[in-house]
Amino acid sequence: MSSFFKFKFNNFLDIAKSPEVFDWMMSMRRKIHENPELGYEEFETSKLIRSELDKMDIPYKHPVAITGVIGYIGTGLPPFVALRADMDALPIQEMVEWEHKSKVAGKMHACGHDAHVTMLLAAAKILKHHEKEIQGTVVLVFQPAEEGSGGAKKIIESGVLKSVTAIFGLHVVPELPVGEVGCKSGPILAGSGSFEAKIRGKGGHAAVPQHSIDPILAASNVIISLQYLVSREADPLDSQVVTVAKFQGGSTFNVIPDYVTIGGTYRAFSKQSFNHLRQRIEQIIVGQAAVHRCNATVDFLDDVKPSYPPTVNDSNLHEHFVNVAVNMLGINKVNSAVTPSMGAEDFSFYQEVMPGYFFMLGVQNASHNPSESSLHSPYLEINEDGFPYGAALHASLASTYLLKHQQNMPGATDTKYHDEV
Repeated sequence: MSSFFKFKFNNFLDIAKSPEVFDWMMSMRRKIHENPELGYEEFETSKLIRSELDKMDIPYKHPVAITGVIGYIGTGLPPFVALRADMDALPIQEMVEWEHKSKVAGKMHACGHDAHVTMLLAAAKILKHHEKEIQGTVVLVFQPAEEGSGGAKKIIESGVLKSVTAIFGLHVVPELPVGEVGCKSGPILAGSGSFEAKIRGKGGHAAVPQHSIDPILAASNVIISLQYLVSREADPLDSQVVTVAKFQGGSTFNVIPDYVTIGGTYRAFSKQSFNHLRQRIEQIIVGQAAVHRCNATVDFLDDVKPSYPPTVNDSNLHEHFVNVAVNMLGINKVNSAVTPSMGAEDFSFYQEVMPGYFFMLGVQNASHNPSESSLHSPYLEINEDGFPYGAALHASLASTYLLKHQQNMPGATDTKYHDEV
């Protein structure tokens, strides 16, 4: 990378750290944090995003996937590269006492999506200021419902990204120091699915079990058998998880119930392993229930909680990211071989239809307590000093990608914001 562009990227970081932009980011993040909204309910968050884009004179499409906003910066012509931020909060009561605590009982930005929106808005501000230098179009994706509802899938299905050739996304990590990033090529997060099964027997008095068909005993054997999927059927070098986290049946001590409900999650880093787990989970539940004279039905909850594919980073985009990040942050601040996590992300839906890259951004507090201040914790605290790094990386990744992939497109014109997306 030339010294000119290296200077340019560091300039992006200087802009993001300037009091004008930094203070504005704090204001944005705290407004969003105080008013968390769950998936597909992000109406006020979406309204705030659109208001800020209007102030920046950035055109956008809305609504997309109910509350989503898709903005455009640049020529309006190919190539197109996307930057994504998720908007939704979690049904968690915030336990951190601070000036900008959630004002909505039982809801909290416990996964840092308020920070993600803020950093993408700041990247938009930086990119808009340099719009004349952008060789193509940056597509801003403000996405609803990442937390279990697959908002990314609805964005894809809307068709607004059909001409996009690459997409970048990030996630804040409270365990990683400010100014550092974590990344890797290939699988970085697991595919995740959910299942729920109803195992039916025949209820009766516990004193005469021979007159009943015990679904609790059947369910217990089902759970034990499911553990063999990982310990006996999976390659030990191919990490997989099957966890039963729900077991409901019976309401008293001396009555065998008619049925039991169990549920859980299954995860894997490859699509092949993921699909194999799904198939075998159903076979084992139905088969083991039958051994104990019970009937079983299995629901994979595809309509209410769609399964997420594995998040797999494109190797070429990995090279691009590391190049940009090392030039901006320094080689010692870029861990380019992080250990994959069994967590899941609906960013993976984008990666199924285009090259995508997902990385981790450090937002660790000086007083970091790993047992409390973690994602999905009511005690989560985010160090806002990390925001300039996320904003500058977004802006640099997109602008340099377009510089590398610009090409003479047949029939291209100078028309601004010609709707090609």
